[in-house]
Amino acid sequence: MQDTTSPDDVKVSGLFSYPIKGCRALSHDRAVVLTSGLRHDREWMLVDTRYSPAQFISQRECPLMATVAVTVMHNEGIMLSSDRGDTLAVPAPAATSLLKVKVWNHETVAQDVGDAAARWMADKLDLPYSHTRLVRFHPEMRRDCSRLYAGESGAYTFFADGYPVLVTNAASLRDLNARMGRIERTALPMNRFRPNIVLDGLRAWGEDHVDVLTAGDVTIRLVKPCVRCQVTTTDQANGSRLSEEPLNTLARFRNNPDLGGVTFGWNAIVVTGGTIAAGDQVAVEYRF
Repeated sequence: MQDTTSPDDVKVSGLFSYPIKGCRALSHDRAVVLTSGLRHDREWMLVDTRYSPAQFISQRECPLMATVAVTVMHNEGIMLSSDRGDTLAVPAPAATSLLKVKVWNHETVAQDVGDAAARWMADKLDLPYSHTRLVRFHPEMRRDCSRLYAGESGAYTFFADGYPVLVTNAASLRDLNARMGRIERTALPMNRFRPNIVLDGLRAWGEDHVDVLTAGDVTIRLVKPCVRCQVTTTDQANGSRLSEEPLNTLARFRNNPDLGGVTFGWNAIVVTGGTIAAGDQVAVEYRF
């Protein structure tokens, strides 16, 4: 790797976590980043118990998940709220309430959050309560990232698709919107891509050449382009799907045959944890 620091004025323009996998983003002015990613990111997950182990549910199957907001409380519980104005305080699950679950090809044991939360989520998302459960990642379990991309780093995550942090570039989104012929009034927002860290100041698609980012106390390494799915076609305000954009446009210039799909943003692992804040200056080391 050529150790080249970016001359650009790159800053953190957005920080987001998703306490429940698939539910609405939680925006942060400042966030703690652990080896597993932003604190509490994708620590909870909705599952379908018709499968054994119980299979994760996301916006791929249930776009209405975008309408459920989640706040993490100081007692390690969460507060759920819906666009209908309903709320539910959910305490931390009992250590003995266990359920086998599966995220992609990874099987683990999670903590079942209980009947009240399952019923509330099923009702708000029009899912059958009989096989819908909400679970939290078990603190004694560990979900390692693929060594094919993370190497021997020891990187791990909770219920994220595969890596602790997803990084996107504001300039790349501007270019994508221009290619779609969308002006500011109709531009797709960055929330379609559900990032953890948004950068501004890089040239469009410059993230493809980035190796290491340092902001605040945090250093992360970009390890794999993120393959995108129909979640990017979901309006994160109301859960509707009105077109196949941005996938159709991405397919014209961002198709990656080796990964089997179109890409936007990069998956990253945490080299050094700490605190990161919106507005932080970012030091960038390029691969070449």
